[in-house]
Amino acid sequence: MSNPLMAASRDDPLLLLSGHHPSSSPIAVSDPESYLQDSFQIGSASASFQNDGGFLGGGYDADLISDVEYGFSRPDFRQGPLVGTVALYERHVFLCYKNPQVWPPRIEGAEFDRLPRLLAAALATRKPDMKRQTRLTICEGHDGTETSNGDVLIFPDMVRYRRLTHFDVDTFVEEVLVKDGEWLPGSPEALRGWYIFVCCHGTRDRRCGVCGPSVIGKFRNEIETRGLQGKVSVSPCSHIGGHKYAGNVIIFGPNMKKEVTGHWYGYVMPEDVPLLLEQHIGKGEIVDFLWRGQMGLTEEDQKKSQELRFQVQGGTGMKDCTQTNDGSASKCTSQLEGTGCCQANGGFSCCQNPMLQEKRGDSDTTEIAANFTTEKKKSSKKQALRNNNGKGTGPHKVCSMPTWYESWEREDTYAALAVIGAAASVAFAYKCYKQLS
Repeated sequence: MSNPLMAASRDDPLLLLSGHHPSSSPIAVSDPESYLQDSFQIGSASASFQNDGGFLGGGYDADLISDVEYGFSRPDFRQGPLVGTVALYERHVFLCYKNPQVWPPRIEGAEFDRLPRLLAAALATRKPDMKRQTRLTICEGHDGTETSNGDVLIFPDMVRYRRLTHFDVDTFVEEVLVKDGEWLPGSPEALRGWYIFVCCHGTRDRRCGVCGPSVIGKFRNEIETRGLQGKVSVSPCSHIGGHKYAGNVIIFGPNMKKEVTGHWYGYVMPEDVPLLLEQHIGKGEIVDFLWRGQMGLTEEDQKKSQELRFQVQGGTGMKDCTQTNDGSASKCTSQLEGTGCCQANGGFSCCQNPMLQEKRGDSDTTEIAANFTTEKKKSSKKQALRNNNGKGTGPHKVCSMPTWYESWEREDTYAALAVIGAAASVAFAYKCYKQLS
């Protein structure tokens, strides 16, 4: 007989760790290219990483899955509301462990892989003793890299602990997650920059398995093109709730107060990746038409936060973006009143709502923003050339830059004219004086 709790949680929103739900922690991956390769076993000096063969039955070939049925052209893509679909939680723990092709549908429940199972169990047991609601996600691990098997990343703390084993789980949970202290065997390492996680848990839901890898591939290409290696990291991850919103993306990074925030995005296509990099990471602007919510806010507070952003910018709200069932084009059912120009975003064209800026103060982000500015200038020049040649036209309103005169305020114009007139009068009077004398 099937477990009703397991069945009910197949497409649930965020499941927090507790003793009342089947284990369903999300999984993140550090090297997206490995997901596209043939499955392989990852060795480890730790006894925690045994029986890799137990996972081999969980992989599948994404190429055999129809994009029309499970990908960005699927009938339900961009058909539902996004905002307020992230359950309240205050801390996100990522355990680096193996790779997406060998993850079973529920990694933390695998009998032959003790580390994720014991860590999830310990978190569930000590949940009442934790000051912060904590979420567990498994991320891909490759021994000898920045995300080795057993490494633990913690947000918003922005720290990394190295080489956790199943022997250390209870002590680690007690010292770090219950007491908010340090795990002495592994001193915490500070994390810098931005961390992006994309759900690729294909054995849990095919939509994430089809959409996730292409989104990650686009992120990696853009990061390399823009020279952001070492400043922006992208990793595949397991189930995070809301398969129907695939591609699902989480971005961790600092806000204007240098506090780390975790923003969730859904219905993300590869064409949306440049916008997320430029607007969210480069400028600190939330991309609201893809925004699901934020770490640290309740579902209701997430909705209020978006409404406030609309009000600040003079808008009245924006309905959700939808895609035609035949997958031929994407569109917006409505747009914000009072907004200016629409932006064409690759294959997806949608009038953007104004996005509230979260100014950053750290040097890494300043440098990232500078890189985006340079790329934006190059792109603008190319677009201008296309427009002058009569190319690149479409159904979108194009915003032209104002002339130097139009950019002045009326009062400034009058003041300048008055100064010029006064100077002319003085010059004329002086000339008359010289003639009389």
